[in-house]
Amino acid sequence: MTEQPPPAALPPTGAAAPCRVTRLGLRDFRSYRALDADIDAPLVALVGENGAGKTNVLEALSLFTAGRGLRRADLATMAAHEGPGTFSVAVALDTRWGGVRLGTGTERAPDGGLARRCRIDGETAGSPAAFAEYVRVVWLTPALDGLFTGTPGDRRRFLDRLVLAVDPAHGTRVNAFERALRSRNRVLEEHPRNTAWLDAIETELAELAVAVAAARRETVTRLAALILAARDDASPFPWGDLAIAGAFEDMAADRPAVEVEDLYRAHLAESRMRDRAAGRTLAGPQASDLTVRHGPKDTPAAECSTGEQKALLIGLVLAHARLVAAMSGLAPLVLLDEIAAHLDPRRRAALYGTLAALGSQVWMTGADPALFADLPADAVRFAVTPGRLTPAAPAA
Repeated sequence: MTEQPPPAALPPTGAAAPCRVTRLGLRDFRSYRALDADIDAPLVALVGENGAGKTNVLEALSLFTAGRGLRRADLATMAAHEGPGTFSVAVALDTRWGGVRLGTGTERAPDGGLARRCRIDGETAGSPAAFAEYVRVVWLTPALDGLFTGTPGDRRRFLDRLVLAVDPAHGTRVNAFERALRSRNRVLEEHPRNTAWLDAIETELAELAVAVAAARRETVTRLAALILAARDDASPFPWGDLAIAGAFEDMAADRPAVEVEDLYRAHLAESRMRDRAAGRTLAGPQASDLTVRHGPKDTPAAECSTGEQKALLIGLVLAHARLVAAMSGLAPLVLLDEIAAHLDPRRRAALYGTLAALGSQVWMTGADPALFADLPADAVRFAVTPGRLTPAAPAA
């Protein structure tokens, strides 16, 4: 294990500009035909039975960032079953610029399909990436509990979400890179002798590969440094040792971007027959993996217990929230779905103390009101029933 720097305090998220949702409106979104809720608290707990619609609220908030939200769902599936087939989500934010109104949703396009619409203070915005000027969003859901034992593809998607929260243009680069990969694979299958066409695609692919890999590397490097600077071996949320592994990263290590582009382009040209036989492009950042080790134990995260993996993941997401604040100047909204259900009382108390000091507005869900009994006095709780949020008193 390499020698680590001495512990240091994390940069306070509170130093970043605060951003708080003060009002949430939903129309024909999932289980909500019409919702208009006032919120004025740093910590928000949504409590209700399974299927009541708690996660739907978090998903609605997650749409104010680039991408398809925390469920990665198609827009058509977000509309209420008995509604018109379209939906809208609106928030009022308290920001460093004062009050800002953001809205997103779907409308019927002339061809009868669905079109995504985004608005800022009533004015049309080009895409959800425009929201990044006012709000950043990070989240943790139960679907990520198997991240460390899942596939490299799962971890790459998680990594790209980490990058996207600090670099809203990353999604555009990744999408362009994936389109170029599909184009190359198709040409290899259908026109393998068209070298001019392949040369052009591979030139574009090399440029995009370097850009995608560089953005991932910068985010992981910054996040790893932030984690190490504040590591505490006694913390209930162990620090993680992060790295990106892959043949492309090995090739790109300590080389200028232009040289990496040339090397990768040459590799692609040499690998055409092999890749055609495989039906896909084998080498590149699409084959990279995010590796995580349990820092205090110096053990691969995949070999840790289920409880240790959950605690490690929570620590990673909270560190990422601090990184977003430090890099963007905006304290992000933090969405934590079923976060406390499997935490022991010590970790639960430590989590709430950490969240209270984070400087972000945090939205949490849970089925048992008792899980949120130890929230700070300035937290608010809502009882969630199908289609409704009702202010609730703390559990006795």
